[in-house]
Amino acid sequence: QEYLRESGGGSVQAGGSLRISCAASGRVYHIHAMAWFRQAPGKEREFVAAFKWSDATTYYADDVKGRFTISRHNANAVILEMTRLKSEDTAIYYCGLTMGRLELQRSSEYDYWGQGTQVTVSS
Repeated sequence: QEYLRESGGGSVQAGGSLRISCAASGRVYHIHAMAWFRQAPGKEREFVAAFKWSDATTYYADDVKGRFTISRHNANAVILEMTRLKSEDTAIYYCGLTMGRLELQRSSEYDYWGQGTQVTVSS
């Protein structure tokens, strides 16, 4: 059963931009927040950005602040706009959804995950 579907991603040169999006299916009955995490080869999954539905608060990891923007797109989707991409942004990006947890930067707080989408930045 698919609860989250990601799209976008791909390959770009350093300094370029990409957009990835994530939509929740109708099986999800409540959204507290949606977020993006990423996982590079040999590394653990790390927080990138989150969007809280109730008050539209956004959260960012320090190394993407000012370069990435997360926004809500209609009732059940988020978009991550990535600009000034660096080679170290290369990773599989995963969309997560939580129905009510508080620690939005912790992957264990998320109830559903997408399959992931590859982002590759070449220098």
